[in-house]
Amino acid sequence: MSAPAVTPDPLQLVLGEEELLVERAVRAALDTARAADPQADLSRVRVTELTPPELAELLSPSLFAEGRVVVLEAAQEAGKEIAEAVVAYAKQPADGIVLVVQHTGGGRSKVAKELPAALRKAGAAVVECAKITKPGDRDAFVREEVRRAGGKIEPAALAALVEAVGSDLRELAAAAAQLVADTDGRITEAEVRRYHQGKAEVTGFAVADKTVVGDLPGALEALRWAMQLGVAHVLVADALAEGVRTVAKVASAGRGDPFRMAGDLGMPPWKVKRAQGQARGWTPAGLAEAMQVVAGLNAEVKGMAADPEYALERAVLRIVRAHELP
Repeated sequence: MSAPAVTPDPLQLVLGEEELLVERAVRAALDTARAADPQADLSRVRVTELTPPELAELLSPSLFAEGRVVVLEAAQEAGKEIAEAVVAYAKQPADGIVLVVQHTGGGRSKVAKELPAALRKAGAAVVECAKITKPGDRDAFVREEVRRAGGKIEPAALAALVEAVGSDLRELAAAAAQLVADTDGRITEAEVRRYHQGKAEVTGFAVADKTVVGDLPGALEALRWAMQLGVAHVLVADALAEGVRTVAKVASAGRGDPFRMAGDLGMPPWKVKRAQGQARGWTPAGLAEAMQVVAGLNAEVKGMAADPEYALERAVLRIVRAHELP
């Protein structure tokens, strides 16, 4: 006897800016709708391209009772009339239609900003898709991706994978799934290094690791390799910023057991321990100077500087000099 089909929620709010998670939420809504009705149609439209009458037509039940999934994209850009029309529909959704509203959480107008709250009040099922920016959250995402694929990953292997691949969730998800598929399911650091041989040594994180310990020749060599192999300037800038901020955060916390400090600092113990070693030789004045350098670097590599590669070299030099401040 087959299990009964799951009835899809007629009103769904996909809230947040993490594109991979947003896409997965939309795909899950469609899959659920098609499990109940294999012929369910999918329509995706940006709210700024709709008028209230067009929206009403889009959300009108089919004469032949065909299922439909309607995805309203960029609802944070909705004007007053469209936003009010969406809220009015949400109070009395039509049979056979699944309305998925994508919203970043912000909004150009008051009514657009208030749209998520109004949809929640109307009973919308909410899928949170907030940007993953904290290293701890990113690590948790990778662990979950590995678990979903049927594997396990060692802490050192996870660190090596993020170091080799970077912070892009799509690439991390793909790499995690590939590693599980090509191993016995238990991912070790050696396997990550083997699969990504050469990448870890030329990422922005390698440049950052050399820079924050004052190794100028090593940092400049890693930077040159990264540039030759096409590593994006912004990724190197982000890694330098993260490296300096991590050292500053750990240095300000003082000495202690990495395992006890990990929870308070919001980072894994291995990272605390590594940053404690990197923090040796830094003074408060030096860290303050380094923080100023990385604060302006992001804007420089995104267009403020005429030559982003030169901007990165200059930032590395300034951070290493800051490391030498008394």
